Amino acid sequence: MNFLAHLLLSGSPATTPDYADIVVGNFAAEAVRGRAGLLAYPEPVQRGIRLHRFIDSFTDAHPVVRRTTARLRAAGLGKWAGVVADMGYDHLLARDFAHHHPAEPLPQFARRQYALLHARRHEIPERLRPLLHHMRLGDWLTGYAHPTGLAQALQGLSRRVPAGAVMATGAAAFLAELPAYEADFAEFWPELRAEVAGRIMSSGWDG
Repeated sequence: MNFLAHLLLSGSPATTPDYADIVVGNFAAEAVRGRAGLLAYPEPVQRGIRLHRFIDSFTDAHPVVRRTTARLRAAGLGKWAGVVADMGYDHLLARDFAHHHPAEPLPQFARRQYALLHARRHEIPERLRPLLHHMRLGDWLTGYAHPTGLAQALQGLSRRVPAGAVMATGAAAFLAELPAYEADFAEFWPELRAEVAGRIMSSGWDG
């Protein structure tokens, strides 16, 4: 659910071959399952799906992220701790976007992503299209920068996901120990970004 991180890690139009395809695949991957789902897409879009899967696997296995999720589980988030961690990290990324991506203000980056994904929405799995519509309408990517935006996103998710009601408390739990999560993110994000930068030109990732 960390859409902002995934989109930012897709590269840039100026330096990444097949950039638009990678963005589409990276976003679509939320609803693409297994090898058969992967192979239904053209190879450049497959690279975006593989990138998404790499980001998720690297993130889930990272000891700093596990420290974050353990803290959130202890705060009562249970099996949803990983989702709250993802969205909490997106909040920190959005809040300090000028530091992490000085070449482009967050509102401009967000508009560019919405336009690209909307133009190619027919390539996105059908069940993700309503989410994309609401993301554009509510400007989620920019909204993540504010604590209220994080809270609204988690409250909305808590209503849409079966047995996910506890996620409505996720923003409060994250913000209650914000300095600890800021430290976690500051340690984790550069490592993730460096790993992705070293691999984004490769099309040989497992998927």
